[in-house]
Amino acid sequence: MDSLLFDSADVGETEEFLSTAYTPMRIGGPVEDARVRISRRAAGPVAMDRLDFGYTMAYDARALDRICLVSMHRGTLADLTGGDEEVFGPGETFLIAPPDLPYRGEVRAARYTIALLDTALLQAVAPTEGPVRLTGPRPVDPGANRRLGAAVAYVRDHVLDLPDATGNELLVGTAARHLAAAALAALPHSGRDARPADSSDSTSETVRRAVAFIESNADRDIALADIAGAAYVTPRAVQYAFRRHLGTTPLAHLRRVRLAAAHRDLLAADPATATVTGIAMRWGFAHAGSFAAHYRAAYGMPPSAALRLDG
Repeated sequence: MDSLLFDSADVGETEEFLSTAYTPMRIGGPVEDARVRISRRAAGPVAMDRLDFGYTMAYDARALDRICLVSMHRGTLADLTGGDEEVFGPGETFLIAPPDLPYRGEVRAARYTIALLDTALLQAVAPTEGPVRLTGPRPVDPGANRRLGAAVAYVRDHVLDLPDATGNELLVGTAARHLAAAALAALPHSGRDARPADSSDSTSETVRRAVAFIESNADRDIALADIAGAAYVTPRAVQYAFRRHLGTTPLAHLRRVRLAAAHRDLLAADPATATVTGIAMRWGFAHAGSFAAHYRAAYGMPPSAALRLDG
């Protein structure tokens, strides 16, 4: 895991830091009160930064080449890229700019969280084969805004803020794709429609190949695209196949396989040396409450009870 902390009241130092941490940019602001605090936690394809500006900072930046989601906590951020001012305030989560385009604006005495994602993650969670592009900064409705903000907070607080979690490739990869999928679901986007062959590829043989791959690779950081590739079909086709023959989705089936593996580990573990949290994280479950709820629904008892049973 990578971490950093920046604290300065010098505009020149801040410009140099922002240009190194994000993308080359020019900034401006009052020199008499230019205190800035920035902290970062990063692992694999995702990084979370907490930023606190006590003044109005103008910026003019090059393309980020990454998906950059911003969750506002205090103050405002004004996007001036298109010439018109578009202001975002507390409670809003949005895309600051398309990854391949420059952007400019003002941070106005604001405290906010930035989530940075590799652009490849968006394609990895897309249900179609063609390129997918986010086409607007704001979520499509208030509910989508809340869900996207919750996804950012979840990855920040329940994955990257836990020292034991960030060394777990499966956990971090799952969380990163969760955030990418939340962005794709919340933000307007364009993508090529699925091939006509998708529905005809939704056969029981597709399901058999996909299930075999999932069961053999549940301990690895695998995505929908990996499952579809193993079944020799498109992501959309494997989703159709699972709905048609199993009444579920490939990723829901993957979660059940991992939950069963965690169940076996809990029953076999020594409660003197093992913990529910440690076993859950081993199988990609970062949120203890969510893991406990899924476990109770599947096995009729809390995971702590299984850990105390004789193996």
